[in-house]
Amino acid sequence: MAYDLDFEKPLAEIDQKISRLRRKAEKLKPEERKQIGAWEAELHEKTVEIYSNLNSWQCVQVARHKDRPYTLDYIKLMCDDFFELRGDRHFGDDRAIQGGLAVIAGRTVMLMGNQKGRDTKERIECSFGMAHPEGFRKAMRLMKQAEKFGIPVVTLIDIAGAAIDLGAEERGQSQAIGENLLVMAQLGVPLVAVIIGEGGSGGALALGMGNRVLMLEYSIYTVAAPEAAASIIWRDTVYAPQTAEAMKVKARDLYQLGLVDELIAEPLGGAHRNHEEAARNLKTAILKHLDALTPLSSEQLARQRFEKFRAVGKFAVDDPVAVRS
Repeated sequence: MAYDLDFEKPLAEIDQKISRLRRKAEKLKPEERKQIGAWEAELHEKTVEIYSNLNSWQCVQVARHKDRPYTLDYIKLMCDDFFELRGDRHFGDDRAIQGGLAVIAGRTVMLMGNQKGRDTKERIECSFGMAHPEGFRKAMRLMKQAEKFGIPVVTLIDIAGAAIDLGAEERGQSQAIGENLLVMAQLGVPLVAVIIGEGGSGGALALGMGNRVLMLEYSIYTVAAPEAAASIIWRDTVYAPQTAEAMKVKARDLYQLGLVDELIAEPLGGAHRNHEEAARNLKTAILKHLDALTPLSSEQLARQRFEKFRAVGKFAVDDPVAVRS
């Protein structure tokens, strides 16, 4: 897999050297084989160095990588069985959110998540992952169905933001998101939400009010895309990298702020480099948190969820007396 992100240029140079020598195949000399080994060690060390120190904008680039695994990839790699459920029973079926009953390590869950699409045809079908009201209403229907039968809910979030076209507004986009928040707040079964790529705006929050909120190591979670925020504040998207840093969008920052319960390790170089390893790590984390939540009663789950999100947002006052006056 190519090193195609701008900050990966040093890695690309080493990789090209290795590839040029490998083309010689059986004609390789002993000293050349030794050189390949040295370069491979250097590539590994350099990759560890770069990915251990990613800034916010670099994390945005990794989270958006075209080869990053999406919901359907994780379903194939994590689930022993999966039965898709479609439609919102009001308007239609939104392919930007896909879900259904899944079996993970013998445990039945209601699994749903965002799907962006790989090729042009699928991306158009999935609206590039930007869900419409019918997608959020489908998710709500599946959550209620899960609660009816006492099945835990797992959501995989990877959305730049909810759809903003005229049709979405006509069909009640904001109401659909709001209704999802209300349902999740009262849900009587465990809900584990995982940001696997982009967690953007209300579209992410509509699936994200979990008893546990997890993030993959190089994913992002933000109230607005850095480009959108830069265009609002500075009237120019060129400031998106600075905006991303100021907004604290990367997983490590959010974990330090207490907004995320756990960071899930990604393969070296990002989840797009090894889908299987990324899925194993995700599966382990989901099962661990479901094990912790399962003994809780419906009332305890709803109370824990309420207290978790009620505690979000902290501020410090240097001079309380001055503020009161």
